[in-house]
Amino acid sequence: MPLGVVAIVGSPNVGKSTIFNRIVGRRRAIVDDQPGVTRDRLYETAEWLDRSFRLVDTGGIELADRPFQEQIRVQTQLAIDEADVIIFVADGKKGISKDDRFIAKMLFKTKKPVILAVNKVDNQDMLMSISEFYSLGLGEPIATSGEHGIGIGDILDKIVKVLPKVEEEKYEDAITFSIIGRPNVGKSSLVNALLKKERVIVSNIVGTTRDSIDTKITRDNKDYVVIDTAGLKKRGKIYESIDKYSMLRALAAVDRSEIVLLVIDANEGIIEQDKHVVGYAIEKKKAVIIVVNKWDLVKKEQNTQSEFEKKIRKEFQFLEYAPIVFVSAKTTSKVENIFDKIDMVHKAYDTHISTSLLNQVVQDAQLMNEAPDFNGGRLKIYFVNQANSCPPTFVLFVNKPKYAHFSYLRYIENRLRASFNLDGTPIELVLRERV
Repeated sequence: MPLGVVAIVGSPNVGKSTIFNRIVGRRRAIVDDQPGVTRDRLYETAEWLDRSFRLVDTGGIELADRPFQEQIRVQTQLAIDEADVIIFVADGKKGISKDDRFIAKMLFKTKKPVILAVNKVDNQDMLMSISEFYSLGLGEPIATSGEHGIGIGDILDKIVKVLPKVEEEKYEDAITFSIIGRPNVGKSSLVNALLKKERVIVSNIVGTTRDSIDTKITRDNKDYVVIDTAGLKKRGKIYESIDKYSMLRALAAVDRSEIVLLVIDANEGIIEQDKHVVGYAIEKKKAVIIVVNKWDLVKKEQNTQSEFEKKIRKEFQFLEYAPIVFVSAKTTSKVENIFDKIDMVHKAYDTHISTSLLNQVVQDAQLMNEAPDFNGGRLKIYFVNQANSCPPTFVLFVNKPKYAHFSYLRYIENRLRASFNLDGTPIELVLRERV
């Protein structure tokens, strides 16, 4: 099921980020008493009871002419547009402000469920004072203290109650892949080249593709679905609203994909933003293919491609398993090779390995290279089985999980990759103590 979106809105310094952190269960958003600190939107997945949703933190809206106010208003409006449920946070100590009334008018127009959280109600004596917030016309206010965790459960109960259930279209007999990357690396052109027709707008203007577009492709009697996404940028570095709006859509596209194509601009080379972009896919345990686009613009010398590959492997050490394809979407050169890589990677992503073969490989690996002493003991792997695929997930029954050094687990992973066809897919190793 697709994740619903819950946006937290309110004027500056009412405690939105504190409530955000309480709901997601860790200190993720910046918390500061200085108004306007949270200027960027933050996104995090939260869970309550049997529901998961994506929580969006926004900058504070106020009528005063302060730096970034126009950007914040636009960003918040886009968050509201994208949200299924809105948490409106007000300050219970200060009472209703002009900013609160301004925001309430914005929310009236949405016709979406609004949860009114009156924050900073830290003791029983303040409970009666929240009654004035009924005048905002947004329903019953919930007395909340983000700092002390009061009322957070009530907010979550209300979210789960009003969050709509949206059924996702499933493509059971097709390989699904999404295309991600920084703005202007040629993602739309690549989609057009793959489709061999003008399916989406191709433009050099950053941010042209704003929404995700699912397109079915049939090739050699095999079905694929490409989920195109808008360009992503590193969070915290930009304030242009469309990029943030697009990023939320891109996260949803990655969630729905089996394979992610990370597109890099060959002419610009690898920059730090590329790592942040693909981080979303890695967190979601998706198979990854690195596509180096605009290769036609690179001046070719001897070993140019191999040198570029070395740079990629050095910069993306956490993606050493991902295959690399050099293409030109503009001329369609080598674009067909992408489908060959998708087929190969999907086979690895969906692979099933027999228990007997798994245990033979892991036992041989331990005989060849014994685990080092770590945390007061030496890891011993007694038995292995595959618990899942997409990605391949292996459960290792061991003497003590705390004895496992990350380098030895990497060694085991590499042995599995060397023994079975697992190129392009992440591998999950789950350690359980044998009782």
